[in-house]
Amino acid sequence: MAGALNPGGGGAASGVFGALRGWLLAPSLIVIGFFLLAPVCMMLIYSFLTKDFRGGVIWEFSLAAYDQFIFDRGLFGDEPPKIEWIYITIFWRSIWQAAIATILCLVIGFPTAYFIATRPAATRTVWLFLVTIPYWVNLLIRTVSMKFLIRDTGPLNEWLIQFGVIDTPIHVINTNIAVQLGLFYSYLPFMVLPIYASVERYNFALSEAARDLYASRWTTLREVLLPTVKPGIVAGCILVFVPSLGAFLAPDLLGGAKTFMIGSLIEEQFKGNAGNWPFGAAASMILLTVVLIVLMIYARQQSRAEERGH
Repeated sequence: MAGALNPGGGGAASGVFGALRGWLLAPSLIVIGFFLLAPVCMMLIYSFLTKDFRGGVIWEFSLAAYDQFIFDRGLFGDEPPKIEWIYITIFWRSIWQAAIATILCLVIGFPTAYFIATRPAATRTVWLFLVTIPYWVNLLIRTVSMKFLIRDTGPLNEWLIQFGVIDTPIHVINTNIAVQLGLFYSYLPFMVLPIYASVERYNFALSEAARDLYASRWTTLREVLLPTVKPGIVAGCILVFVPSLGAFLAPDLLGGAKTFMIGSLIEEQFKGNAGNWPFGAAASMILLTVVLIVLMIYARQQSRAEERGH
């Protein structure tokens, strides 16, 4: 009735909201600009500055920080350039550590999310509550607790020895396994929750139809369920991989010198006056660039897949 009495009412309302759209978006744009874009721009500028010998930076623009990350020119910088494999190795270690942590979270997180989504509606909240309880405690405290748990004289080894599973303590601390446990424990809910949201919206009648057509459970999982919940799986993988790539608490507290990751390298450069801020900023920008490239490749593949689907 209102539309019939005032045919132009919809256009007028949209015009009013169109005029206010800029003001309505202003708070979010200010927050994004101040807390996201401004720090990134500062890091970008600092990555092109020169390190002061006494600490801090000199406002002389150069590519020295990026050159230090890629090339080794000797102690005094007067030798022929060689590839700096130390930092490249740290970067590569960070990538595969983050990839393994993502795979572990997916292997455990997918069945967990599926289990929760298939419970009665009255109990799903309880299961989600149990998954998110660790996030009520600070990440630093949780990581220190993990270190206490898996150390040579910790409860884990004591229980295994007490029940006769092992005779001597298993050395886990200061190894790659310890770092993996820390990353897995820290970011598992980031995998469970997006997959749970996708599985909860899944129409289980599709699985029943597949079984009626004599499809096995594995075929139903591979051909029906996984393609349907793929957005949740991809979102979970991104939410685990990206923070794991730049993590520094787990490598610092649970790992040793052989488990040094890019996040630890960046953190070390901003400690005290002896740090190298331009180098830390350059390493941060390299890490950010790699992450953005990966996300852009995925977004491009998704857009192509949607175009083929249409």
